[in-house]
Amino acid sequence: MGVGGKFWELLKPYARFEGFDFLRDKKVAIDLSFWIVQRETALKNQALNPHLRLTFFRTVNLFSKFGVFPVFVLDGTPSPLKSQARMVRFFRFSGIDTSTSNVAEEGVSKERNSAFKRCVNDCVELLELLGMPVLKANGEAEALCAQLNRDGHVDACITADSDAFLFGATCVIKSLRPNSKEPFECYNMSDIEAGLGLKRKHLIAVSLLVGNDHDLNGVQGIGLDKALRLVRGFSEDEIFDKLYEIGKGHVPLFQGEIRCAGDAIPCSDESSPKAKQSHCSFCGHPGSKKAHFKSCCEYCITDSNDGCLKKSQGFKCNCSSCDKVRKDKDKKKHENWWINVCNLISKETKFPNDEIIEMYMCNNHGEFTEEGPLLEWGDPKTDLLVDFLAYHQSWKPSYIRQRMLPMLSTLYLRELARNPNKTLLVGQYEFRSIQRVKIRYGHQYYEVKWKKAISNELSCAVPVEQSNMLEEEFIEVGDEPIGLLDESIEPQIHVDGCWILTDENPELVHSAFPEEALKFRQEKELKDMKRRKTSTPRSEGSFEMSESSKPQGVQLSITEFYRTTKTPSQAKLGEDLVKQSSSPGVGSSKQKRKVSGSKLSKAVRRRLLFG
Repeated sequence: MGVGGKFWELLKPYARFEGFDFLRDKKVAIDLSFWIVQRETALKNQALNPHLRLTFFRTVNLFSKFGVFPVFVLDGTPSPLKSQARMVRFFRFSGIDTSTSNVAEEGVSKERNSAFKRCVNDCVELLELLGMPVLKANGEAEALCAQLNRDGHVDACITADSDAFLFGATCVIKSLRPNSKEPFECYNMSDIEAGLGLKRKHLIAVSLLVGNDHDLNGVQGIGLDKALRLVRGFSEDEIFDKLYEIGKGHVPLFQGEIRCAGDAIPCSDESSPKAKQSHCSFCGHPGSKKAHFKSCCEYCITDSNDGCLKKSQGFKCNCSSCDKVRKDKDKKKHENWWINVCNLISKETKFPNDEIIEMYMCNNHGEFTEEGPLLEWGDPKTDLLVDFLAYHQSWKPSYIRQRMLPMLSTLYLRELARNPNKTLLVGQYEFRSIQRVKIRYGHQYYEVKWKKAISNELSCAVPVEQSNMLEEEFIEVGDEPIGLLDESIEPQIHVDGCWILTDENPELVHSAFPEEALKFRQEKELKDMKRRKTSTPRSEGSFEMSESSKPQGVQLSITEFYRTTKTPSQAKLGEDLVKQSSSPGVGSSKQKRKVSGSKLSKAVRRRLLFG
């Protein structure tokens, strides 16, 4: 949840939708609880252990397709305020009266937490087998993600809790959009500061007013709009002090400008408004109606000088007196609004809550050494991982190994770029060639062919079951597709197990096999050049082109179409028939029947028969 009052909708205009390479070779902190809750909600009773399924496929895809170095963060012991707010939310959504559920609260909490902890423990075991670093926060997982981001240990954090900004995060990825050219919905704190004029302490003040994960209610009667108008009137250094004053019942003078639609008048201490000057009831300008009948006023300018003009409907006078009255009314309105908001805040007990402020401003949400958090990525333990998923998900070992292959090939290419002595993928396959360039959602991949180096009686590292052969002699292991990040795109595997095809990042292939990549690029440029030459006409003045050189599937112009489809004999026959039809005679009906039965196009026959 995070900050209440539809806080994400307030930040929506400042979202950036980033492409595939946005997080390549970057470290990202991930709130694991966010993934588990998201998948439990989406696939409940539809898949076996959906939390394990999502964690496996997203980790493999983030690591292989997007080149991300993920760091997973677990929730620690929640604060008493968070536990109390969590139970209030649970009973509120369940329609249970919290005043009569004091006895059942502890039992419901234990039952829910035990089931959730089992999911977390399963995911932690899976991630450790995949070689991913896992950290545990002292309290909130998003708090540790934000601290890692703020201190520069990671480049971004993935969470749906908006209070990550309150903990100090600078870049938050709210959602991953599958099947899109721009899969990352990203929010930068710098954009929020520039657009809304709110800094970290301002956001904390807003959360205290509208509610947050530790205090769901906030201040009764104050919504997001009122909270924004209030906090914008103070600087970041003084906002907490002003809230303490208001909470104690003091109404501070508001010297700043209330920035809201229609509110352009700052509140300040001015003299009381003077009596309004009398105005003419006919034209609406200062003066009397009797005087204006004799001669027009200075505001009404007419050529004949016959008198003032009658005021239009909805007329507003712009004289200094009326302008002063309107400003005084607006000022009084703002002052009443200010007093009303301060009175609402002063009614709350213990406002602002010191514990919540200290929690958001704390800079120690995890147990680290002096050198910082230990972030290391290891190699997957393939055999143990196969046993784990076969037991929990009932997947076949061949299916598991195939879905792991993109991650294993990415690790192999990275290691080969650092250590050229490593030559075999999964100990059995060697690099063969780059087959082609594939484009998926606007992003380029190299389709790499791997050939089995040693042919013996040992089973293939990525075995497949024999089935009906397709025309291209490939087998694709299928499963219900969920999304680009939730389901790995399986590699193509040859039926005899001698070679495989994988999709790899071009830059990674260039760093691992520079000579082969350069050769492929040169050959591709040569083919493109030949294709461009064959597609251009032989000469500008010639309209004829042989069928062999004519590109297939290209729509012809109207002149080329009739020139190529009509043979000379047909054209000559058409001219003779036109001449015969023009001369009257007995045989005209026979000629028409002959025309209708000739092998001419429908349009030509209609023109010859009916003129």
